[in-house]
Amino acid sequence: MVRPIKIAPSILASDFARFGEEVRAIDEAGCDWIHVDVMDGHFVPNITFGPQVVRAIRPHTDKTIDTHLMIAPADPYLQDFADAGSDMITVHAEAGPHLDRSLQAIKAMGKKAGVSLNPGTHESAIEYVLDKLDMVLIMSVNPGFGGQSFIPSTIDKIKKVRALIGDRDIDIQIDGGVTPETAPLIAAAGANILVAGSAVFKGEGVEGYRENIDRIREAAEKAQK
Repeated sequence: MVRPIKIAPSILASDFARFGEEVRAIDEAGCDWIHVDVMDGHFVPNITFGPQVVRAIRPHTDKTIDTHLMIAPADPYLQDFADAGSDMITVHAEAGPHLDRSLQAIKAMGKKAGVSLNPGTHESAIEYVLDKLDMVLIMSVNPGFGGQSFIPSTIDKIKKVRALIGDRDIDIQIDGGVTPETAPLIAAAGANILVAGSAVFKGEGVEGYRENIDRIREAAEKAQK
């Protein structure tokens, strides 16, 4: 079954001084999810947001807030991000020794659970937790910074993860280097949720964001099998 394409702009590429306004703008522009990249300066070489930012933007949208935790350890902060208003919480397979426990905790909080894989992590790392997953996030750049170029080998990895998932009700999300040019390759391989930062926010206001979101969505939908 072909899963609907969803576009999840990353607020990492937005104007930090206008978070509320930027979230309202991408919401009005037709995004499906709001992607929040959380980095700790330890697991990845950058520091970004905490749960306070999720709490601050929550009143500005009814869309899914998709929180990607690039932090280690993640477990001590799961409840904080859940309480702040995250709908989907994704942890990295590489960030801790007890992935199954982390996913159980997220689900017990009433949230959807995702697992992210770095470019160098084999897809078999998620095989034993598929029954706990709502989403697999495949990093198509090395995590830590926005604006990086798409890693081509990601396409083969998407196909392998899609085969591993089979007919389970699990989305595949791609984060890093998503543009109208890479979107068709991503969608044809089997991913359906596309995180885009600079490719969305390089526009100007609602109409600029709408044009960028529509271009990515249309390119991906045309390529879906």
